[in-house]
Amino acid sequence: MDEAENTDPLKAYFDAGKAARPEPGDALMARIMADADRVQAERAAAPAPEPTPRRGRLGWLAAALGGWPAMAGLAAATVAGLWIGVSAPAGLTGIAQEVIAGSDGAYLIDLDPDATFVLADGGM
Repeated sequence: MDEAENTDPLKAYFDAGKAARPEPGDALMARIMADADRVQAERAAAPAPEPTPRRGRLGWLAAALGGWPAMAGLAAATVAGLWIGVSAPAGLTGIAQEVIAGSDGAYLIDLDPDATFVLADGGM
C-alpha cells in the first residue's frame, strides 16, 4: 500500500485536534492550587496513626485459624472429645462389646462404597 494515500477519513480531524491543545485557564489553576494547599494543611494537622500492637505466637495462631471465636470452638471440641474419650458413656461401651462379641444384633456399616473394589483387588 502506498502510505501517501490517506485512507482514514478521520485522520485530518485527529491531526487538527492534536495541533490545537487547549491550555487550562488561570482561574482553574488558581482553584487547583488552593485545593492542594487546603489538603496539605489538613494532612499536616492530622494526628499520626497509632502503631498497631505486636502479636505473639498465640495471636498469630488465632488469626490464622479465624480469630478468637474459632479458637473457642476448637477448645470446646477438644474438651468434649477428651471428656468422651476418658469417661465413655455406658451406651457406647455396650455397642462396642456387642460388635467385638459378634452378636446378631450389632452390625457394621461401610461408609465408603469404593473400598469394596480396593479390597477385591488386594489393594488394602
